Amino acid sequence: MRILIIEDNKKLADSISRGLKQEGYAVDYLLNGLEGEKRMLVSHADYDVLILDLTLPGKGGIDICSNIRANGIMTPIIMLTAKDAVSDKIVGLDSGADDYLIKPFSLEELLSRVRALGRRARTTLLPNLQVGGLTLNPSKQEACIGNKKIELTLKEFRILEFFMAYPDQVIARQKIIDHLWDFNFNPFSRVMDVHINNLRNKLSEHKNGPILETIRGVGYRLKA
Repeated sequence: MRILIIEDNKKLADSISRGLKQEGYAVDYLLNGLEGEKRMLVSHADYDVLILDLTLPGKGGIDICSNIRANGIMTPIIMLTAKDAVSDKIVGLDSGADDYLIKPFSLEELLSRVRALGRRARTTLLPNLQVGGLTLNPSKQEACIGNKKIELTLKEFRILEFFMAYPDQVIARQKIIDHLWDFNFNPFSRVMDVHINNLRNKLSEHKNGPILETIRGVGYRLKA
């Protein structure tokens, strides 16, 4: 899952970004409302959740949210604000936000809201994903082949979850990068290939599991 934060408090944006990255999410953040709105209008398909501050330089969160929805962009939005009046919440939600979080808030609460919206955005997927003998439980962050659990790092789990959402389909390298790494990721880096190779080795240790294929010049495919 990839998340965009539009928040003008750099210290807070850094803190949220670090916390989300520790949970395995790819995160970008911008400090200006106009820049953030432009990023969403152009690259909204790259993001699964938007965390949007109410008060921003350039353009406020309410106007950004309204314009995003007016353009038919349905990316889930969590609005952040220091205003706790009921009327402020109503304005935020009426502008198209899916959730509303009042500052100060705990990282645990934000993570819970992100997970909930991520699940809502993927309502077409089953709670447990299955490809051949491999089963993945997103809520428990567990992957098993038969009754044997596969020990995965957070990044390996996110990669496997993404592949299992598109079984037997060839997924381009850039699509994987767009979904699982942030905006500053170097596409010529071999980091992604190392993670995928480690994941492939772990899958190959178990019988009845799917095969993670490299499609030269294109990307990868998880084949049952």
